[in-house]
Amino acid sequence: MKDKGLSIRLACTAFRISETCYRYQAKNSGDNVLIADWLLRLTHANRAWGFGLCFLYLRNVKGFPYNHKRIYRIYRELELNLRIKPKRRLKRDKPDELVVPRQINDMWSIDFMHDRLSDGRSFRTFNVLDDYNREGLGIEVDLSLPAPRVTRTLERIIEWRGKPNALRCDNGPELISQQLKDWADKHELLSNLVFRRMNQAAA
Repeated sequence: MKDKGLSIRLACTAFRISETCYRYQAKNSGDNVLIADWLLRLTHANRAWGFGLCFLYLRNVKGFPYNHKRIYRIYRELELNLRIKPKRRLKRDKPDELVVPRQINDMWSIDFMHDRLSDGRSFRTFNVLDDYNREGLGIEVDLSLPAPRVTRTLERIIEWRGKPNALRCDNGPELISQQLKDWADKHELLSNLVFRRMNQAAA
């Protein structure tokens, strides 16, 4: 405007900016510094706090009159939304050592796997494995494998293989059903029904 002697309107048109943007002056910048200071203090003292808890503290406890949009804008400018939240670590008991089978039929592992057909339908496989020599004793395949189908498959394997001393399985719904427990009790296996993760069994 000084060099060309143009008015504000013509200068803003030439540079494609609005006159409102040109005339804008930041207000209450001191309040923004205060909000930023409090946000930094809160997030440093309480590392698990997100924006919601910080805003409620400033609004309800400190009595700040600012709305959530203004506080969140400062929260993002400080890049506090990019903080890595601490993970909660679960204390687990040390697992017992796995029993090493000494002969065939000492322990069987049973578990499910699943896949999809070309038409999108999902099917499951019920697998029975002898832990001693990793022999696959049976694979039952169907779209649905409820608990009665599981016990019937085990019955068929026992007819030609013999009864195992123990069964190892995870806590899937079909494997913790009352029907499987009754079947194990009938074959005197209820006390030897070992619930473990299958990846531990294969370790």
